[in-house]
Amino acid sequence: MTFEGAGFESVTFEGAASFASATFHFGAAFRQTTFQEGAVFTSATFPGSAWFMSASFQKGVAFRSVTFRGNAEFLSATFEGKALFESATFQGNAEFRSATFQDNAWFDSATFQSGADFRLATFEGKALFESATFQSGAEFRSATFEGNAWFESAIFQSGAGFRSATFRGSARFASTAFGGHAAFDSATFVGDVWFTSATFERDVVFWRAAFERSVSLGPLVCGGRVRLSGAVFSGPVTLSIAALRLECRRTRWLSTAALRLRYATVDFAHAVFEYPLTITAEATPFVLADGRPVAEQVLADVVDTRVRIASLRGVDAAHLVLADVDLSWCLFTGTVHLDQLRLEGTCSFDAVPSRIQRRRWRPVWFTQRRTLAEEHHWRASQRTAVRGWNVAVLGAGHVGPAQMAPVYRALRKAFEDGKNEPGAADFYYGEMGAA
Repeated sequence: MTFEGAGFESVTFEGAASFASATFHFGAAFRQTTFQEGAVFTSATFPGSAWFMSASFQKGVAFRSVTFRGNAEFLSATFEGKALFESATFQGNAEFRSATFQDNAWFDSATFQSGADFRLATFEGKALFESATFQSGAEFRSATFEGNAWFESAIFQSGAGFRSATFRGSARFASTAFGGHAAFDSATFVGDVWFTSATFERDVVFWRAAFERSVSLGPLVCGGRVRLSGAVFSGPVTLSIAALRLECRRTRWLSTAALRLRYATVDFAHAVFEYPLTITAEATPFVLADGRPVAEQVLADVVDTRVRIASLRGVDAAHLVLADVDLSWCLFTGTVHLDQLRLEGTCSFDAVPSRIQRRRWRPVWFTQRRTLAEEHHWRASQRTAVRGWNVAVLGAGHVGPAQMAPVYRALRKAFEDGKNEPGAADFYYGEMGAA
């Protein structure tokens, strides 16, 4: 069946409409068309644009294996029955802005070669995008997923935008690959969340996102930053992340949380939590349930796998446990209940300069001890400073002896309670030197 030019605008199909394997040359217009019974477009080809704006599909519609060579425009379309787009190919822009899917929407293995626009779309049933490929930008801003949203094994070669999206069912991004920037800022996750084995080549942003139930982020790998600042976690959280940086400024944790990390520099400033929260550095790659290690190709050039804590300022450390992390750059001033901080495994601090330095050609001897990043910054700023004090401590601000002494005192008590007498002695010395 071949149409040189098809115009069905505002037409009502009272019976089943079949356009299977049809070819629509020079465009096909189905604007405001009503399909009262099933509509079949399986294996159809649209060499030009296909216009389905405000179309109404009152029963199921099948676009399986359809090829849209021009733009496919489904703006404000209503799908009351199942919408089947499996293995469809969209060579032009795919426009589903403000579309409503009242039943399940199937886009499994679909290919979007140009932009995919699902802004303000509503999925009342399941939204199934498993193994779909988005070669250009994919935009789901302010979309609502009432049922499960499954993007397992999907590929986003460019940017993926889920800003202000609402996921009321489970959100599954297992084994999903994000080649560009991924944005979930201000998104709301009402159901469970999975990002198992997801890979992000660039940054992924969850700024001010709300997670209302249990969260399992990872194991995931990110070649840039994972930005969780301002996010709220209402249920138990397990984060298994290999990334260059993890930003958790002003996050709120309303249940227990376990963060298992690799590579990352962590900014935890002004985070709020009232239940035990553990940050643990993992020495080896994460392992999946089937025993396979998680691939870390996007971090292949990173030599240093240490997990560094950049800031704990403004944190109540009464429920905080740190294990095997590097604290040499960590900013502690402003942290409360620091004496109740638990340090497990090997947690390293910065040290004073090497044993012999010179001040105006006179030798200065240093006894090795643990020291705070703030002390490095303060001493390096003094006019008579010797070499070896690190002045490049980001965010240290104007901190002096009066602010450092209580920090050393609290850490000394934490080490004493942990039966680490040598460490306690180092901080006692630091307390006296800062007093």
